[in-house]
Amino acid sequence: MKSASVPRESLDRRTVLRGSGVAMTLPWLSAMQSVGAKEPKRPARRFVSISTGLGLLGDNLFPENPGKQYEPSRYLRALQDIREKFSVVSGTHHPGVSNGHRAEASILTATPIGNSGAAKNTISLDQMLAKRLGNATRFPSLVLSTGGSQSPSYTDTGAMIPAESSPAKLFAQLFIDDTAKEQVRQADRIRKGRSIMDVIGEDAKRLERELGSGDRQRLDAYFTSVRELERHMAANERWAKLPKPVVDQKRPVPPSQNDVVGCLSMMLSVMKLALQTDSSRFMTLNIPGSNHRLPIDGVDEGHHTLSHHGQDPEKLAQLALIEDELVAAYGDFLRSLASFDDPTGNLLDQTSVLMTSNLGNSSNHDNRNLPVLIGGGGFEHGKHLAFDRKDNHPLATLFVSVLQQTGLPLGEFSSGTSTMTGLDPTV
Repeated sequence: MKSASVPRESLDRRTVLRGSGVAMTLPWLSAMQSVGAKEPKRPARRFVSISTGLGLLGDNLFPENPGKQYEPSRYLRALQDIREKFSVVSGTHHPGVSNGHRAEASILTATPIGNSGAAKNTISLDQMLAKRLGNATRFPSLVLSTGGSQSPSYTDTGAMIPAESSPAKLFAQLFIDDTAKEQVRQADRIRKGRSIMDVIGEDAKRLERELGSGDRQRLDAYFTSVRELERHMAANERWAKLPKPVVDQKRPVPPSQNDVVGCLSMMLSVMKLALQTDSSRFMTLNIPGSNHRLPIDGVDEGHHTLSHHGQDPEKLAQLALIEDELVAAYGDFLRSLASFDDPTGNLLDQTSVLMTSNLGNSSNHDNRNLPVLIGGGGFEHGKHLAFDRKDNHPLATLFVSVLQQTGLPLGEFSSGTSTMTGLDPTV
């Protein structure tokens, strides 16, 4: 007689569900834990960076008072339900790094490269982790963007790694067999509204029948995330093919081209799946500075134009609406990782999630007082780490903290010669 649940020792951690041209890696399930295991192994540590090329308004991001009792700023109000899961950091920079937008190259390297670009860049934080620890997963790192190929990720020879900006292509990398023919077939299925679960359906049903109730719930939540993402991608594809209406008033903007927030949300959804399935542990996502007019109520000018606000109240008001959405997307990502757990804790506890920029003040291209949010990763959070806004603290000290917490016992990284004061591990 067939057992009602999979014996714990029988389900491998790398179990995949297969269909024609599809190989879907599973998230962690309790059936993957060996019978008799005395205690779970130390959890894998991960790092995600989200960088924006046009900064975030410091007055709306940084609280006035330091420490754990800070009053939330405008941008942080929507994150108060997860207040204990992240910290906000003010008064930091990369010493010697200037040149406005060109400093995008230095976000994760902390290396001054000069205005001409003649100086050589160095390895970025994510690639340092990928080089030393990335061989544990199928993809040592994922370098991504919401538009274009520019990225903050650099090799140890100082070469930029081009970013992938298509969520659909990233999805194909993760779940569709590598032949071009199969990728085209599955992309066509998604456009027609068919889920990847239609292809692996029998395999999925067989597995679900054999799992316990807790694992069935985990698997159902995972499959639901995949289906929702596919519907989002299919809707975006349809928008891309629709002609813009010719009217006297301003036309609606197709989200596939101009909705930076929508693209950010979609890419973060795929990244969550990559983390859940342990396909990669080190990721960067760049939000490049563009002048698209985002489809947000109250915003009628391009993002880049608004970033050069010159303290104009109307421009500041519109810019704040955009940045509200960007920070909210960061918060949603933290929540989604916190909701996925395994015997060693939840995925957010295992993942340091950084949001920052090369610009502290985009209006005058100032590279000081950088916006910094750091969530998860097994650090003690719920704080405003307030450093001197006139004599900034090296942001690379945070990088040293992340390196050590992720499993690389390095004492320095670029201008960071110690860990960041106040960013303490929970254990």
